[in-house]
Amino acid sequence: MYETAGTRPGAEPWVRGRRRVLLAAGMLAYPTLTAVGVSTYSTGGRAVAGYVIVAAFCCCYILAGLAGARQAWRTFWAVIGVQLALIIAVMPFAREQAFLMAAVTASLAVIVLRRHEVLITATVTLAAVLVPVAVPSWDASAGLFPAIAIIFTVLISYAFTEMVTANRALIEARAEIAQLASEAERNRIARDLHDLLGHSLTTITVKAGLARRIGANDVDRSLREIAEVENLSRQALTDVRAAVSGYREVTLAGELARGKELLRAAGVVADLPTATDVVDAAHREVLAWAVREGLTNVARHARATRCTVTLSAAQVEIRDDGVGGAAADGNGLSGLRERVAAVGGKVEAGPLQPRGWRLSVNLDPAVKVSA
Repeated sequence: MYETAGTRPGAEPWVRGRRRVLLAAGMLAYPTLTAVGVSTYSTGGRAVAGYVIVAAFCCCYILAGLAGARQAWRTFWAVIGVQLALIIAVMPFAREQAFLMAAVTASLAVIVLRRHEVLITATVTLAAVLVPVAVPSWDASAGLFPAIAIIFTVLISYAFTEMVTANRALIEARAEIAQLASEAERNRIARDLHDLLGHSLTTITVKAGLARRIGANDVDRSLREIAEVENLSRQALTDVRAAVSGYREVTLAGELARGKELLRAAGVVADLPTATDVVDAAHREVLAWAVREGLTNVARHARATRCTVTLSAAQVEIRDDGVGGAAADGNGLSGLRERVAAVGGKVEAGPLQPRGWRLSVNLDPAVKVSA
């Protein structure tokens, strides 16, 4: 017994779309040829009976198509059974031309039972060849044309069904890729906003606090700090717009300069490199993000008095003498790990003895594409 589509995992409607309707309508040419066979071999009442059977077969064909479209597989297979009975019933009136209707039925079955296409095709083809040989009143060679028609039609139907399935899989894959791209873009924006605003707002907070503390004793310096806070706010707005639009320029030299100012405002002695030439150009953007995240955490969490940044061709290391560990599992480090992992690098973060914290980002020297 054939496996029915109702029990086959992933059974899908197979009649959907204009092309399938056109193909389905084209199949009605075969019952028409059978009707021609009826007019050839039968006359009078016998011809009328043959025509009625052919018309009933066409109605069953339409019903089978509608049942397949609704995935009403019990109805579908019941109608297929009726079609087989009608094919047998019309044989006395149309002889070998009855097997042209069998080509239609075989095509329907193959569309649903694609794993059994060889068995179905072979069975129906052999019947078209052997039955005329077995019936004395028929022409023994008359079954060759219906047999060829069966093979050709089933192959066309099978190929069309495979093409439709492949197209559907392609559409689903494209939709999934679009969804993944959308999620990746949302994650990028969230990560960039955290990194950009985390650094900028920390600097603004530190400078605003510094201006408040020295306001009474050093008005000029306090005003300078407030002016820098204004500039930082404007820059933060620019950075947010850049992150949302997908364009953001983060340079290692720029982050070192901003970090030095941030640490100075936070009262941390900064031992930072004055040049970035030692770093491979392909790695500077990723290491710039690492410097931004590391120095922001030092100013925000470490309560340190000193911070040192060391650069090499594919590495940056940030050390401080603070309490350490406050941001070990924060969103910033998680985002940094994602950036670094995307270019085959590794992030190490952990406490130092007797006190302090170390953040190290190591990139693969073989990677020559900027992140």
